[in-house]
Amino acid sequence: MAQQEVERVDTGEQVTGQSVTGQQVTAPQVTGQQVTAPQVTAQQVTAPQVTAQQVTAPQESEGLAPARRILITGASRGVGKELAIGLAAPGRTLILLATKLSNLDGTATECEIRGAQVITLGCDLAKESSIREMLRILLEEGAPDMVLNSAGVYGEEELPWDTSLEDFQRTIAINVEAPFQLAQTLVPIMLERGGGRILDLSATAASHDSADAVSYYTSKTALLRLAASLHLAGYQRGLRVLSLNPGAVKTDMTASMKRYRDRTEWVPLGESVAIAQAFAAGELDGLSGTQVRAGTDSLEKLRELSARGVSGRARRLRLTGWDA
Repeated sequence: MAQQEVERVDTGEQVTGQSVTGQQVTAPQVTGQQVTAPQVTAQQVTAPQVTAQQVTAPQESEGLAPARRILITGASRGVGKELAIGLAAPGRTLILLATKLSNLDGTATECEIRGAQVITLGCDLAKESSIREMLRILLEEGAPDMVLNSAGVYGEEELPWDTSLEDFQRTIAINVEAPFQLAQTLVPIMLERGGGRILDLSATAASHDSADAVSYYTSKTALLRLAASLHLAGYQRGLRVLSLNPGAVKTDMTASMKRYRDRTEWVPLGESVAIAQAFAAGELDGLSGTQVRAGTDSLEKLRELSARGVSGRARRLRLTGWDA
């Protein structure tokens, strides 16, 4: 398992075969002794054994090949952790990101058990410099053919004028600027190879209004717009971009939200996992540019829609008419 922590700043946030381990990197200071550049070390380890029924390897399909090297942000907990575990399979490499490197240990172990090769990186998605350094290390290991933007923060539940500028900027940085920065570097590499995939963790907030969570709602709408732009710019060259709304799932984040305080019914996380698995396998490429919702859209229906194609207006952000 490749472990490396890049410059501690702040984000909202296992495998048979070879794993790589590394060290914590900070900038500009390192605990213990001063170093001039981050070093990555590797160590051969024996991964846990798995039975054939536990995991299935990525299968080839028509068009863009199934994802075999996936970068997953926010992989230490919540939806990101469950998606990472669900995507783990023999023949697949998962690059797991979290702010604190040690928080990825549990996810990495679960992914290893399922036969994936794992690299873990510590990175603060709130800081451009931390992302830049993480990308430098990542590209030395090999660029991914799929990015899963799962990391996110909710921010303050205050009226717009009572929301701090610091909260607004931090939420936008993690939820929008970080995915943009990853796309800036990684999408051109994907296109040179013939294509790739981006899966964004979206939310109902992307298309709804709120009086008391302006940071989060603004960020999710912006992320949906970013996804649409990437789809339009890259589709003809093999880029596939899907926004996944997991619905109301029970996580540490939703537990802290006032609006969910009395909620008793939750959308099973397994539904989001199934959609992510299908997208990584190439079964939902026909839905690129749209938002899908776990708990509302059945996987069977999504596969059908992907195969037959959808209109240019379906599940895209639009203004409604005056009479709507």
